[in-house]
Amino acid sequence: MDELDALRQMRTSLAHQESPDVLALRAGRRPAPPRRLRLRVPAVSLLATAALVAATLAAVSLPSDVDRPVPPAAEAAPGNALLVAAANVRTDPAGTYWHTSRVSGRIYAIGTDAADHYKVESRLRYDHWTGRSGQACSAVRDLPARPWSARDRQHWQRAGSPAKVRVPSGATLFFEAPDREPACRPTRDQRFYGMTPRQLAALPTEPERLKNALLDLEGDWKAYAPKVTKQPIRALKGEPRVRALSDVAGTLLALAPTPPAVRAAAYRMLATLPGVRIEGDTTDPLGRAGVAISLPLETTIPLGLSTAPRQLGTYRRQWIINPAGGTLLAMRDLVATPPRGSRTLPPGDDGKPRRLTAATQPDRFHRPGEVSAYETYEGEWTDVAPR
Repeated sequence: MDELDALRQMRTSLAHQESPDVLALRAGRRPAPPRRLRLRVPAVSLLATAALVAATLAAVSLPSDVDRPVPPAAEAAPGNALLVAAANVRTDPAGTYWHTSRVSGRIYAIGTDAADHYKVESRLRYDHWTGRSGQACSAVRDLPARPWSARDRQHWQRAGSPAKVRVPSGATLFFEAPDREPACRPTRDQRFYGMTPRQLAALPTEPERLKNALLDLEGDWKAYAPKVTKQPIRALKGEPRVRALSDVAGTLLALAPTPPAVRAAAYRMLATLPGVRIEGDTTDPLGRAGVAISLPLETTIPLGLSTAPRQLGTYRRQWIINPAGGTLLAMRDLVATPPRGSRTLPPGDDGKPRRLTAATQPDRFHRPGEVSAYETYEGEWTDVAPR
C-alpha cells in the first residue's frame, strides 16, 4: 500500500483538525518555521512571443555552478506532503496587487552527437500583477543563457566559452546581454482558465466540491489532437482527466490570486487523484528544497514552452512543493522517451509540406530522467505598484 492509498482511508478534514506540526510528524517530516516568500519586484520588459528567441537581458541569480541533473528523490516516508502543504497554506492579508514571478526554462543540447555535446539552459522570466478588481499587467524578461550543469560548463569552456550559441531549431541564445527596464503592459480581461478573480474567490473550499466545480471548466485538454476541440473536463476519463485537473490546480496554486482556503482544497483534491505519488525530497531549479510529486501521466507538452505537434519525445510531469510553506515551487518535465524519428506537420503558410525530425529537437541527446523543461514560481500580495 503506497502513501496515497493509506491516505485515502483518512478523512481529508484531518488537516483542519490537527496542527501543521502534528501533520508533519505524521508525514515523517519535521517542518522548518514557515518562511514568507519575498519577491524582488524588478522592472521588466515587453511581453515576448513564445518562440525561444535570443536571450538578451540581464539575469536573475540562479545557481549554475553545480551539476544539475534531477537529484535522486529520497524514499518517501509514510504520510502525505500534500496534506501538510494544505495545512500550511499562507493566510497573509491581501494587498493591492497579486504579484507572481515565473521563470520558464528549456534545456538545449549543443553539439552534433550524444558523446560530444553540452547542455545550455534558456530562460524567460514573466512578471504579472493582478489588482483586486481584476486589472492586470504583464511583462517578460529574456534571461541570458548558461550551461546547465558543472559538466556542461566545462565543455562550454573547452569550446572557448562562446558568447552565443545556435540551437538546433535555428534560434540563437546569448550568454551576456545588457539590462533593460521597460514598463509592464496592461492585460485586458484577466482570466485563469476562464475564471475571473471574483470567480476564483467563489470556488468551493472542500476538495470534492472543488473538483466537481473544476470538472465543468471547458477547454482544449488533450495533449495532442489534429484540431482544437473544447470540452468540459468532466468528459475526460483516466489520465486525461488527471492531467486537466492537475493543470488547473497548478494554476490555482502558482499563478492565480486564489484565496487560501481554495488553495488548501486544491492540495487536498490533488491528494485524492488516482496515481499521484510522493517521491521524496529534492531541489527545484532555483535551488530551493522541496518534495517531488509525480503525476501519473506522460505528456508531450513541456510546460507550455512548445506545443505537442512540435515534439517527438514524451515527458514525465512533476511538481515540487514546499510542505512547510504551503507553496508550489516548481513544475518540471523529465524525459521519458527521447525524441526520435520524424512527424509530418500541417503545410505552412506557403502551402508546402513540412516534416519534423529529431535532429531539430532541443533534448535530442537527453537520457530518460533528465530535465527537458521547467517552470519556477514565486508569488505574494504586495502594495508595490508595477512600473
